Amino acid sequence: MTNNTKKIITSGEKNRGQTLKLKGKRVVSPSFRPPMKKVDGQNQHKPTQDSDLIYGRYPVLSALESQRLLNRIWITSRLRYDPRFHSLILQAKDNGTIIDEVEPKRLDQITEGGNHQGVAAQIAPYAYIELHELIENSKSVTNPVIVAADGITDPHNLGAIIRTAEAIGAQGLIIPQRRASGITSTVMKVAAGALEHFQVARVVNLHRALEELKAAGFWIYGTACEGSEPINTVDFNGAIVLVVGSEGEGLSLLTQRCCDVLVSIPLQGKTPSLNASVAAGMALYEIYRRRWEKNTLHFDKLQKTTWKNNSNRV
Repeated sequence: MTNNTKKIITSGEKNRGQTLKLKGKRVVSPSFRPPMKKVDGQNQHKPTQDSDLIYGRYPVLSALESQRLLNRIWITSRLRYDPRFHSLILQAKDNGTIIDEVEPKRLDQITEGGNHQGVAAQIAPYAYIELHELIENSKSVTNPVIVAADGITDPHNLGAIIRTAEAIGAQGLIIPQRRASGITSTVMKVAAGALEHFQVARVVNLHRALEELKAAGFWIYGTACEGSEPINTVDFNGAIVLVVGSEGEGLSLLTQRCCDVLVSIPLQGKTPSLNASVAAGMALYEIYRRRWEKNTLHFDKLQKTTWKNNSNRV
């Protein structure tokens, strides 16, 4: 008796490259071909916010003043001849930057509705420095402070950390190459011009970099929620590296092992943790506050000694 059983493959089963048997005949199913993606020609040359676009008067002005390499500038006619911009625009043009005088609506399109304030710029890729250069440059300052970001993936957090660190007086930042945000246009926008005066080193291995900093005489302080010393009880002396972890996971265990001291910010409320950039700002302020306090006490003591010596003169 002939077996006429049919083998049927439903639409929900995987059938790519499989054969269908139907009454002794062999039929090869066609190979699956994904649909072709359409390319929108209008978006091919549009700068992307996450890679090479900065906008707003202060970020662009800071980039111009520091002679940052810019590929193109879009600016309104009113702002182009503003005394703050005019000479810098001419200088950028002499250096090869393309200057486009546009209407505000065009800037709205380029920045996707961002607060451009009449100007936007397409920047060249950020130029990181080597770790040994950052260490060498920081030695020009007494008791330097360097910030290291362990796994900060949010560019807004990274930009805020850079802005605070530069404003308070830190010498630079270290970020890892993998599983972390690099210096994008979003970071530059949030940093509000701080990157034009602040050095960033990007390293392959953060843990190896921390060991190199130890060998150079730096003490490594890591921020952690548990099992650490309250930051207000720590005496921050000498050259310092402050390591800040990501919001979700904090410092990795390997990074914690690389730290000389783990410090925590005492919290009195019910919220268990802080935003990474907020925690970095609070820790940096505490470091510098204690230093300012010591300098003030030393200055007061010096004044009193000088006054006493003068009063004893005949």
